[in-house]
Amino acid sequence: MNTFLEFYQSLGLALSLLVLGTFLLAGMVKGVIGLGLPTVAMGLLGLAMAPTQAAALLILPATLTNVWQLAAGGHLSTLLKRLWPMLLAIFLGTGAGTWWLGGVEGGHGMVRGLGAALLLYALSGLFLPTLRVGARTERWLGPACGLVTGIITSATGVFVIPAVPYLQALGLNKDELVQALGLSFTVSTLALALGLFWRGALGEGALGASLLVLLPAILGMLFGQWLRQRVSATLFKRVFFIGLGLLGGHLLIGG
Repeated sequence: MNTFLEFYQSLGLALSLLVLGTFLLAGMVKGVIGLGLPTVAMGLLGLAMAPTQAAALLILPATLTNVWQLAAGGHLSTLLKRLWPMLLAIFLGTGAGTWWLGGVEGGHGMVRGLGAALLLYALSGLFLPTLRVGARTERWLGPACGLVTGIITSATGVFVIPAVPYLQALGLNKDELVQALGLSFTVSTLALALGLFWRGALGEGALGASLLVLLPAILGMLFGQWLRQRVSATLFKRVFFIGLGLLGGHLLIGG
């Protein structure tokens, strides 16, 4: 207890309030569109603290909200059978990236590149016909997207590209897509946590501090889910891509 209280005391009141407010906002974004917690958190906290410190704060709220997200929806067994090659590749890619790149560094070029990719994907989703991945293509494209997603996760702490465009191109319905995102992000978060542990970035204080931000993340996610259940599939798709575009723009400008 004293260890993680000392962690926030060392941050100061203003930065501690920024941390709590960031996870409240990030949880709400995740509740609405099924993703965004690590992107919002890393994007905002990365402006005020070291990327490894921000990534360590993410571990518990990201893991538990992702597990909650993947457990809801009733499609878990079907999605596991379909997506396991991609999920395995995400895990292996994150591990390889941690060893090769040295873990979450948050370099400006990498973060801005990720933001640009998100923004372009969002614009294509809003204004171009929806892409579809055939069954034959899915066999090799899923693992390839998983491997690249894992490497990007290890470098930035963000799990979105190219896993999200790939999952969206599978033609899943609204609830299936949100559950598939939760499944993908859970694997990414656990792999990232193992990488941070291996590098010694998950001390007792960091994990305790991560536990404290779990409450605002859950409250934000509950409110976001309440909003999501009250929008149509068409409106959800529009909000989904607008949310991705805002996240991408934020990373592109603030990276």
